[in-house]
Parts: sequence; structure tokens; C-alpha cells
Amino acid sequence: MVRLAVPVVVAELGWIAMGVVDVAMVGRLGPEAIGAVGVGSVLFFAVVVFGIGALLGLDPLIAQAHGAGRLDECHRWLFHGVWLGLMLSVPLTLVTAAVIATLDRWGLDPGVQRLAGPYFSKILWSILPLLFYTAFRRYLQAVGMATPVMMALVSANLINVLANWLLVFGNLGAPRLGVDGAAWATCLSRVYLALFLALAILRHDRRHRTGLWHVPRRLELDRLRRLAVLGLPAAIQVSLEVGVFAVVTALAGRFEPATLAGHQIVLNVASVTFMVPLGVGSAGAVRVGHAVGRLDAPGARHAGWAALLLGGGFMSCAAVVFVLAPRAILELFTADPAVTRVGVSLLLVAAVFQLFDGLQGVATGVLRGFGDTRTPMLWNLAGHWFVGLPVGYVLCFWMGWGVSGLWVGLCTGLILVGIVLVAAWWTRARAWEPSV
Repeated sequence: MVRLAVPVVVAELGWIAMGVVDVAMVGRLGPEAIGAVGVGSVLFFAVVVFGIGALLGLDPLIAQAHGAGRLDECHRWLFHGVWLGLMLSVPLTLVTAAVIATLDRWGLDPGVQRLAGPYFSKILWSILPLLFYTAFRRYLQAVGMATPVMMALVSANLINVLANWLLVFGNLGAPRLGVDGAAWATCLSRVYLALFLALAILRHDRRHRTGLWHVPRRLELDRLRRLAVLGLPAAIQVSLEVGVFAVVTALAGRFEPATLAGHQIVLNVASVTFMVPLGVGSAGAVRVGHAVGRLDAPGARHAGWAALLLGGGFMSCAAVVFVLAPRAILELFTADPAVTRVGVSLLLVAAVFQLFDGLQGVATGVLRGFGDTRTPMLWNLAGHWFVGLPVGYVLCFWMGWGVSGLWVGLCTGLILVGIVLVAAWWTRARAWEPSV
């Protein structure tokens, strides 16, 4: 589990690091710039994550085919992932453009709104390469080739840092674009990611003669329907989870820029720690899927519990760091005392839900290895939208807790989802026996 999880975790950290770099780079431009990049990134991802989630249906399909020794099936699912990404790019682009058009109705601080709109409209161009990258990544991880994904993310971050340095601040004669420069740097990095993984797949096929081009590449409706049956619940699940954070960010945007900036920094920090259990969950999905493909019930159970132990253990350590060193963490992003003051209180709330956030992330992955994407979808809906968000809204706006109330609501939802999904995994793993 560790051997497979490490490159996947590094890849997840590399993915979230791109957003953290954008926030850190524009931090020198002031709280409004931090808030604008944060709001733009979160709202963009809240839309596009539906397409990314739909492609998560590739995990069990490719992993189980690989476990059964059917490499030709792995290739056919890869091509259908590309087809699905291409088809989803058009409606997702239209929805993203519609969200941009309604930004003035979100009640954002005027200074934040002025910068967020242009930033949002530019990262829209990264949707198609982002979906292609996702399809390529699901294929590579499911067949046990996570190292190219890790290498892609590490090198893409170097490109992102350089592009930000050039375009945000106008270094080496480049235009000084400020927040817009961070958007163009993100677009460039995502195009690079898609190209890197495409070349990795082609290079592996040429070297090992895997027969990538010997399978039908045409669109098969029955196969697409099967992918959609698994991918749609996963898409709804991740959309519900990311969506609740997007709504909370939009609600935090009603406060002064310093509060929004503190919220955004802590959200980025919590997102960084969550990438570890998310990566472990993806590795767990692959190992459980391989075991299911070879009809190995004990192997599936051992893989799932190993993943939960790793993810929960790491997040417990992260919680301790949040409690012991909140100011040191915040000072990596800002020197503004008002932003730091807000961030310290929010980091303490984040420390409470770290373990449960990690458990629900890993449990979602290992359930996906069984082909169960419906259970996480239903409980994310119940936990985040029927419990967490209403509780947070009441505490924030009715009880006068401010942005801390929103985070207590998030904490409540995550605790509920984490407990229930671990119980769902325990029930599913204990009951499953392969039919020969």
C-alpha cells in the first residue's frame, strides 16, 4: 500500500500545491488578491469537479480489468474516458461561464469581486486539458503506474512557480498582470499536465508493446453507459463535497477582505493535508479493485484497512501540528495581523475534523474499489448539505459566531460522514465474497 500510495500522494500534493502557490504569490498584492484567487479557484473547481468525478468511474473498471489480466479492456476504458472528458468539456465550460456572469449577485466585497471575475474567466480555458489529464491519470494509477503522475505534478509545479513569478510581478520583461497572471500560469500548467501524461502512456506502449492501438477506439454507447453508471454518483459526491466548501467561501466573501483571506489560507492548508488521505484512498481503490478482479476477498479487506490506517494516522498527526503551530503555518502566507488572527481560530476548528476528513476520504476510495460510488454520494449529501451547511449558517449569521460558525458547521458534517463511511466499508468488506 505504501509503495503505491507514496507517488499518488505526492501527485495529490503537487495538484493542490498549484493552488497554494497561486495564493502565496498574490499574497504580496494584498487581502483582496488572496480573496479573489481563492473565490475564483473554489468556484471554478466546484463546477469542473463534476467532470473530474465522472472520470473516477474509470478506477474500478480499469483496476478490476487489470487484476483479471485484461490489458485490452484497460485500454478500451482509457479511450472511453477520453471520449467522456471531451463530451463533458462543453457543458462544463458553459456552466462556468454562467457562474462568472452571476458573480455580482454573490454579495462579495467589491474589491474582491473586481479581481475575481477576470481571474475566473481566464482559468476557464483550462477545462479541456484538465479533463484529459484526469482520464490519463486514472488509467495510469489503475494499472499501477503512479510514478509518471507524480513526475508530472512535480514538474508542473516548477512551471507554475516560474510562470507566476514572470506574469504576476512582470519579471524579466514579462507583462505585470497581477491576479490575471496567476490565472494564465494555472492554464499553462494544466496543458502541460495533459501533454506529459499522454506522452507517458504512448512511451510505455511503444516500449512494452501493450497493444494500446490494437483495440477499438470508437465510442461504444453500452460501455459509455457503464462508465456513467459508476461515474455519475462519484461526480455528484465530489461535487457535493467541493460545492459545500464553495458555498462557505462565497458566504465568507460577505465579510471584510481580511476575514475572507484568513478563511482562504486555512482552506488551502486543510486542502493540503487532505491530499494525503485522498491519495491513499486512490491507492486503496486500485488495490481493492485489483483484489476484486482476481477474486481475492481477504486481499480486498486487508488493502482497505491498510489504507484507512495510513490515512487516519497521518491526519491525526496533522491535527496536532495545527494545534501546536497555527501562527507559524499562517506566516507562510501573510504578515497581516488581522488575517493571522482569523486564521488561528479557524485552524483550531480544522484540527478537530482532520481525522474524520481523512477517514471519509480514504473510505470513499476503498468503496470505489468495490464499484460502490453511490454510498459516498448519499452520505455526502446528507452530512454536508442537510447537516453541516445549515448548522454553519445558523451559527454564523443567527448566533453571531462569524466565519468560525461556518467552519464549525463544516466540522459537524465531516465528523458525521467520516463515521458513517467507515461503518459502510466495514459492512461491505465483511459481507463480500467473490462469485466464481
